[in-house]
Amino acid sequence: MITLRLPHADRRLTPYTLNGPRSWPEGLRGDFNRVALAAAHVVANPLADNDPWLSASIDWDATIAYRRHLWSLGFGVAEAMDTAQRGMGVDWPSAFELIRHSLDAAREVPGAVVFSGAGTDHLAPAPGLGLDDVIRAYEEQISAIEALGGRIIVMASRALAAVARSPDDYAQVYRRILRQVREPVILHWLGEMFDPALAGYWGAADHDAAMEVCLAVIAENAGKVDGIKISLLDKDKEIAMRRRLPPNVRMYTGDDFNYAELIDGDERGHSDALLGIFDAIAPAASVALAALARGDRESFHSVLAPTVPLSRHVFRAPTRFYKTGIVFVAYLAGHQAHFTMVGGQESARSLLHLCETFRLADAGGLLRDPELAAARMQAVLRVHGVEG
Repeated sequence: MITLRLPHADRRLTPYTLNGPRSWPEGLRGDFNRVALAAAHVVANPLADNDPWLSASIDWDATIAYRRHLWSLGFGVAEAMDTAQRGMGVDWPSAFELIRHSLDAAREVPGAVVFSGAGTDHLAPAPGLGLDDVIRAYEEQISAIEALGGRIIVMASRALAAVARSPDDYAQVYRRILRQVREPVILHWLGEMFDPALAGYWGAADHDAAMEVCLAVIAENAGKVDGIKISLLDKDKEIAMRRRLPPNVRMYTGDDFNYAELIDGDERGHSDALLGIFDAIAPAASVALAALARGDRESFHSVLAPTVPLSRHVFRAPTRFYKTGIVFVAYLAGHQAHFTMVGGQESARSLLHLCETFRLADAGGLLRDPELAAARMQAVLRVHGVEG
């Protein structure tokens, strides 16, 4: 057994002994009966001669290798989304390059699925911006992705949140862009806990009132909407909305606190999934989803239950910094050689937060090589002046 000393807030160091490794299948072990998309992180290039706060440098080989890992486990990839640090280090030109690389790689993997985020993040804030500017920005990104043969996730827009003055403004923008898309899209309602600039999205500060606006937009454009992901971290709101969607429109859970219950569902339906936490728990989630497809709900919940504390810790407030935990787990699990992030975001969580992430990833059986994970945790401790 491997033991190291981890710090606490009172500066004490106490021993922590890792659990034995859990053996997960190397690939998919059975089909899923839920659509499961993993919002995937990007791997930074730590050797680039750039200013990390100002420009992104991505290790394309390592980044695409991680997508191949996700595809091998049965997941589709939700590309260039919030988990890929979109708007937090990754700008639209870098995101477009990421989408191109991912779509090229997917063509070499039978059955690989990619949906890509289209937004307005290249639209610089300026006095006098209006709804037409927002529409043109969406059109530019959507057309660029569709030209590559990509499917679309319509991301929430900071620019729209800034210029809209009423629910009707949101309806006008979404109506215009949805009428133009080639194939049905996934809408993403990203809550203010993930991005404070999106507070009041859909023209209402109250989530229930905002939901009415969003549902009306979907009903008006149901033929162009594959589904909607809501990221409000509120299972009751997701269930209420799910029950009111048109029959052909999926609910993709974005609830990284309650995903197991929502995916399992109830007598009136279930949620599919588009989750950032799938990036970190992919081996466990793949086994669990295959069990659910076999009708083995007990195994589904028993496999996922140990991952929920990790997810709730990684996504705790301020939630927008969850990407640090996602990348840290990938580093501990040996999927990348370093703990460096685009935009220097490896510093967005404290050492104590990272130590608890380590403990919970171990408890979830996600550290496939405990010796490597312990060595990497000790390296991080030493950088912070702690001899673990």
